[in-house]
Amino acid sequence: MAYETLLYDTKDGIAAVTLNRPQVLNALNRKLLGELESALVTARDDASVKVLIITGAGDKAFAAGADIGELAELGPLTAIDTAKKGQALTRFMEELGKPILAAVNGFALGGGCELAMACTLRVASETAKFGQPEVNLGVIPGYGGTQRLSRLVGKGRAMDLILTGRTINAAEALGIGLVNMVVPPTDLMDATRKLAGTLMQKGPIALRLAIQAVDGGLEMGMDAALNWEAHLFGVCAGSADMKEGLQAFLEKRRATFQGQ
Repeated sequence: MAYETLLYDTKDGIAAVTLNRPQVLNALNRKLLGELESALVTARDDASVKVLIITGAGDKAFAAGADIGELAELGPLTAIDTAKKGQALTRFMEELGKPILAAVNGFALGGGCELAMACTLRVASETAKFGQPEVNLGVIPGYGGTQRLSRLVGKGRAMDLILTGRTINAAEALGIGLVNMVVPPTDLMDATRKLAGTLMQKGPIALRLAIQAVDGGLEMGMDAALNWEAHLFGVCAGSADMKEGLQAFLEKRRATFQGQ
């Protein structure tokens, strides 16, 4: 499928999605968000794709936020609808069933930061910048930023970033747990693909269920979360992948997982 606002290609089990509006710092308009959802569905349904990478075109931005022109058109009801659509997309990313890695190559502000937070893991260039500056425009984050940021970095740090609207660099983002790794700009895609390669060596069922265990457990009390973990552990135990993993360990070889 041809896209107008993003690039999509697959190679060696990795689907690479590039937000492609560099002339406006990859701002997230309705067209781009719709095409992103379509690309995610394509990757989800492609059995050859094991891991996804999302990045931005150019060297300035991952995504610098919402399209201001579209934002200015919103009234109360259309704003609610817009927020719910963005929230549905980011939730879909979290529940895709395959790891999604954000390769943050520049500004990840507003909706761009929210998009990165919905990814499973985040690799940032040393030149990356993060923030939720919506208060500067008289609004609040609407694509899940108030919820995911507090879960990633804690309530106090999230309040700081959301209420001040300040931008932080990659080093601070790493220090507070917003990103998982920081690398030189020239190494960003290689480092992200290397991480993707590491994940592809693991059992795909185990990866999917581990993501479900962490995400689902965050919404539960400890006893319910432990029960949820035990249930998913049991699902793993019934898989051919677990039998292969144990046999490979005993035979001192690399496992060949089939996702079954």
